[in-house]
Amino acid sequence: MEKPVVILIFTTVIISLECLVQSDASTHRYKNGDDVPFYANKVGPFSNPSETYAYFDLPFCQPDNLEKKKESFGEALNGDRLIFAPYKLEFLADKDAKVICKKRLTKEEVAQFRTAVALDYYVQMYYDDLPIWAFLGKVEKDGIDDPNEYRYHIYTFYQFEIYYHKDHVIEILVRVDPSFTADVTNDKEVDVEFLYTVVWKEINTPFEKRMDKYKSSSALPHHLQIHWFSILNSCATIFILMSCMGAIYLRVLRRDIYKLAQDEEFSDNQEETGWKSLHGDVFRYPKCNDLLSSALGCGTQMLAVVVVILCLGVLGVFQPYDRGVLPTALVIIYAITSAVAGFSAVSFYHQLEGSNSLRVLLLTGGMFSCPLLLTFFFLNTVAFNYGSTAALPLGTIVVILLLWVFLALPSFVLGAISGKRIRSEFQAPCHTTKCPREVPPQRWYRRVITQMAMAGLLPFGVIYIQLYYIFASVWGYRIYTIYSILFVVFILLLITTALVSIAMTYIQLAAEDHEWWWRSFLCGGSTGLYLFGYSMYYYFSRSDMNGFMQTSFFFGYMACVSCGVFLMLGTVGFHACLLFVRLLYGCIKCE
Repeated sequence: MEKPVVILIFTTVIISLECLVQSDASTHRYKNGDDVPFYANKVGPFSNPSETYAYFDLPFCQPDNLEKKKESFGEALNGDRLIFAPYKLEFLADKDAKVICKKRLTKEEVAQFRTAVALDYYVQMYYDDLPIWAFLGKVEKDGIDDPNEYRYHIYTFYQFEIYYHKDHVIEILVRVDPSFTADVTNDKEVDVEFLYTVVWKEINTPFEKRMDKYKSSSALPHHLQIHWFSILNSCATIFILMSCMGAIYLRVLRRDIYKLAQDEEFSDNQEETGWKSLHGDVFRYPKCNDLLSSALGCGTQMLAVVVVILCLGVLGVFQPYDRGVLPTALVIIYAITSAVAGFSAVSFYHQLEGSNSLRVLLLTGGMFSCPLLLTFFFLNTVAFNYGSTAALPLGTIVVILLLWVFLALPSFVLGAISGKRIRSEFQAPCHTTKCPREVPPQRWYRRVITQMAMAGLLPFGVIYIQLYYIFASVWGYRIYTIYSILFVVFILLLITTALVSIAMTYIQLAAEDHEWWWRSFLCGGSTGLYLFGYSMYYYFSRSDMNGFMQTSFFFGYMACVSCGVFLMLGTVGFHACLLFVRLLYGCIKCE
């Protein structure tokens, strides 16, 4: 009964997203002189990608009737605020030095433009859904040592070069004429004349391939070489891990298992040591089993979200500059996969003979969602105080709350009910003794913090190179479209996490420490801590981000992402170790 429902939901999501992002060529056909949709989107400092403002927050020439485009849910999530641009670029209509307006800038407007130029503001627009980027102005620094003597200029002449094929717009380029500027250095009124030219050129690129240049930018040969080097390095790491574990199995475990299985007299008369002595305690249920079950439920949901997103990316659902498609997919898929969290948490909790399902439900529902919502509301308040377009409108917040109430919450409850009804006993090959065995004192390198530090290092090394490209895309302006390579690296990450967690668990059991449950989860998830550490390195060493708003957005959302990665990889590490321990102790006689 559950499988058809899951398949139906997954199919519905794919179809909805494909319909959302599909570019219909018939809606982009124009005749000579037709108006082509041209929207001004936002402006902002180039170094702070999250700090964006509406186009007309700067004192540009405004049309008499300021007409806004009704943004979609995804555009609102993405911080897009589209408004009809003051430029008129009719299809196949060349224009030469067309005047937009003449205006006198007040002292306040001059100061506003000067601040924007000093912060390296850019302007983003969309012409027939094709992105346009241009800088607002320039700072003259040549031969000037004193920053107080810098000269600030805004560009007043934009040159649009548009390429078409038959009745389709294929590409648009914008250039500025450095000889046409307005000096906004001093606080005085300035007369400005804004102009633009339009030139149309025909090319042979079909409409279906007009976005290929954006895709190919992330698949250049030297970038692909780096990606493949990363994959080969990860494969080598996994091979070394598997070789070490194979050596341990062949030289140690197999010998011990053989002796215990074949020499009954030895097992009865000899004192057991090492991992062999823990068969009566290794499956003793952990402390705070409700908290562990909730963490595993959240981690399973994170894993489902990432797998679905990567699958959709490989299928080509996410295209460059499809405004807000990825954020929309994340919100919807996260809401639907709440059923996975509820099912996994409650099901495992009942395997551990738990009785307080309501407590597990509350812990699972709030473990990741509550910190995420608190972070969101705090950052949305900061963006609202800054007047940034990153602040979601009230209508969008209401839609998110409705999705949570009518989609995420019911899915979560239905998953929990299914997990409670589909009960299964915990499969333990060994009986657990009544009195727990005392854990001997451990050396410093066997303690939790030390093992977490060692366990997270290798999985982080697997994704280290990919992280730079992902950060440069999310917190910069680089386009990332090679989801196939990202999917391969993700699989390698899961394998490495599982192998490292198993190795750490064996080291722990060999030291006669049977409290492996939480340790395996923490060691598996420790890569999330390395991810947050890398985000700090990226912020201070690899980017020019600054200011309270950008800093808050970066570290706030990176803390949430790192927490999600911790839960996801912790779940992978735990289940890998659980399987390993079952197989290990299932091979010996436990009486």
